[in-house]
Amino acid sequence: MSSALTLGLDADDTLWENQARFDFAQEKLRNLLSRWADGEVVDETLLDIERNNVKRYGYGVKSFTLSSIQAAIELTQGEVNADLTRSIIENGWWIIEHPVEILSGVVETLDVLSKSYELLLITKGDPTDQYKKISSSGLSHYFKGIEVVREKDSKTYEEVLQRHKVNVEEFIMVGNSVPSDILPVLTIGGRAIHVPHHSTWKHEHIDESEIKDFIFSVAASFDQLPDILMTY
Repeated sequence: MSSALTLGLDADDTLWENQARFDFAQEKLRNLLSRWADGEVVDETLLDIERNNVKRYGYGVKSFTLSSIQAAIELTQGEVNADLTRSIIENGWWIIEHPVEILSGVVETLDVLSKSYELLLITKGDPTDQYKKISSSGLSHYFKGIEVVREKDSKTYEEVLQRHKVNVEEFIMVGNSVPSDILPVLTIGGRAIHVPHHSTWKHEHIDESEIKDFIFSVAASFDQLPDILMTY
């Protein structure tokens, strides 16, 4: 272990529950639109719209809500009324207002990690929602820096590391998303540890062929990180 190492930590579904809130809201959307389409069609339509809209609105509740309204307009062939639209908007409010749920072992593990490493929180999404969760989580004091970014790609990581004067060779990213937390960092010469979550947004799924040439560690749970890092 080197004390010079800096750890980047993802937030949503790495430190606290996130996708579960969206899964619940999407189930409600399926119910709201059940008169016009079955659940699988609602899911596929919403995902296609979200993939396009992240370019316009970014990630997070705002993008999900606007995409849900667009899906409703498409699937009802324009029959969506004020009551249905209001219910979809309230669905987004429910996500925003849901209390932050810290994942098991996170606090105890951050206590350990913060004594040996510099920690950076690097998350993507709507800044208003992300900073609200960060504040509510009570975890911000563990981090020497907090970055809420629009996208997690190689260029973004390079800019973040430059801002914090961190050499990529001394950087390890930890997160639940392979395309967002793992591959971009490996591509620029850093290292990464994957901590899978029980629920992952389909937009973040990746084909196994895309990772066959990359080497990274996988932790079965967040509290395994100190032991894995001892081998670095």
